[in-house]
Amino acid sequence: MIMTAPRDEPALGNIKVTRADWINLALQTLISDGIESVRVLTLGQKLGVSRSSFYWYFESRQDLLDQLLAHWHETNTKAIVERAQRSAETIIMGVLNVFECWADERLFDPRLDFAVREWARRSDDVRRMIDKADDDRLSAIRDMYRRHGYDGEDAFIRARVLYYMQIGYYVLDLKEPVEARVSHLAAYLRAFTGLEPSEADVAHFMRFIAAR
Repeated sequence: MIMTAPRDEPALGNIKVTRADWINLALQTLISDGIESVRVLTLGQKLGVSRSSFYWYFESRQDLLDQLLAHWHETNTKAIVERAQRSAETIIMGVLNVFECWADERLFDPRLDFAVREWARRSDDVRRMIDKADDDRLSAIRDMYRRHGYDGEDAFIRARVLYYMQIGYYVLDLKEPVEARVSHLAAYLRAFTGLEPSEADVAHFMRFIAAR
């Protein structure tokens, strides 16, 4: 859910347009057309309102862009870190917690992540944010392995393999349905943990998939 600032009431004369409307359209435009297309005039035309509506909610275009990055961080990065830090009886259950992000785009939006990575090619500031997000995500996954008894280097490499494999799926734009991937769930868990998952482990994650 997008976080909105206190001034979220519609501007006078633009009753049907809220701050969230501007942010949602900006996010959609970033994903579909790239950062260069996120322009106040263009967004206003699509919303059918004047520029005064925009400046009712935002100080500048940069203010809007900062809100897009805040939303990306509060969804994509936060979801991975939170699930890696979640209590788990076994490392297999810990990995399955992280897998929830890959299986549910409401938790982790790969299109948004890719769009921000493309944006980083044009902005050193965004590049630094991407680098920090990757470090934060990897550190959380590494620490998850360490809590379950893996030594420093082993935990670090396993975290890299798990995380980079998934990001690679998105970068390569592989069109593999979630159902096809989970058919190999036990093999993935063996690869990421070195342990044999139980039928109960697999059944637990399948229930999550079914409930999405």
